[in-house]
Amino acid sequence: MKPIQKTTQRNLKKLFIVGCTIPLLGFAGTQIYGYVRYAIFPFNPIFIITPIPSSYFLEKTLSGHADKIHAVVLSPDGKTLISGSEDKTIKIWDIQTGDLKSTITGHNDSVFAIAISPDGKTLISGSLDKSIKIWDLQTSKLQSTLVGHKFSVRCLAISPDGKTLVSGGSDDTIKIWNLQTGELKFTLTGHSDLVSSVAISPDGETLVSGSYDKTIKVWHLKTGKLKSTLTGHTVWVHSVAISPDGKTLVSTADDIKIWNLFTNKLQHTNNEHTHHVYSSAISPDGKTLVSGSDDKTIKIWNLSTGKLKLTFTGHKDSVFAITISKDGKTLVSGSYDNNIKIWRLPPE
Repeated sequence: MKPIQKTTQRNLKKLFIVGCTIPLLGFAGTQIYGYVRYAIFPFNPIFIITPIPSSYFLEKTLSGHADKIHAVVLSPDGKTLISGSEDKTIKIWDIQTGDLKSTITGHNDSVFAIAISPDGKTLISGSLDKSIKIWDLQTSKLQSTLVGHKFSVRCLAISPDGKTLVSGGSDDTIKIWNLQTGELKFTLTGHSDLVSSVAISPDGETLVSGSYDKTIKVWHLKTGKLKSTLTGHTVWVHSVAISPDGKTLVSTADDIKIWNLFTNKLQHTNNEHTHHVYSSAISPDGKTLVSGSDDKTIKIWNLSTGKLKLTFTGHKDSVFAITISKDGKTLVSGSYDNNIKIWRLPPE
């Protein structure tokens, strides 16, 4: 018969080893999962059970504008950030350091839209002063001013070949410009209220427009012929975005709708935001949709399933503009709180 004391000591030792090993394995597991899922080590295992705090993904907050941010865009190489504001200025930032490189002035009213040419050399801005200005991005010098809209310019898009500029305005029209010459090619009519957003398909053949008339229109870019009109939103359409493969269209109003652009069929409707959804962007791999809202949040979605993955909080007012870097790792948001935030997107 074994002595009771020795048996008890052995059992206690085993319990001690097991008791220490299980928590260590659990902690290690949460760290591995956290890194694989979110590209971070959470350290606190409770973060695997509860949502990852937005602060883990926030890299920088840029302050410098004196009024609301209406537009943000990244250069093709991902090194430069450009923002447009209600303070009538355009600011150029170093995305890595967050340093302000320069401030461009010249518009007489809010800068509502910004676009950059595919070669990264030309910056285009649209304003409530009714004008479109073309700038040399390297020198910040004004090259030309395009005038044609009767009221404010609300949105801009550049074709993939860099030859065509599309603008939408509060005069309910869309104008197609030769970006190289500044010549107005033609004007598209059909919307019955201001055109809030335009997007061009990756092949440069299709133009999509969203309007305060609650509709989305699909056009043939080269001819200006109207192909179809999508209805379903019950309030103003604020933004439209096309996936990199050209198959999926996203539109936002007080909800988010995901459409098959080839068949015009509605695939998903998301109502997770509690107020109007002002902005949307699709990741370069076509897997992730990001939306910014009047509810002050940014939501990350799986584009194919329409399911919500994450919610970022941090802005103190409406998130009016968002953009994603070409490598899909960086998200930039501009808000009515006058600030720009730079976030790290989790991997798919």
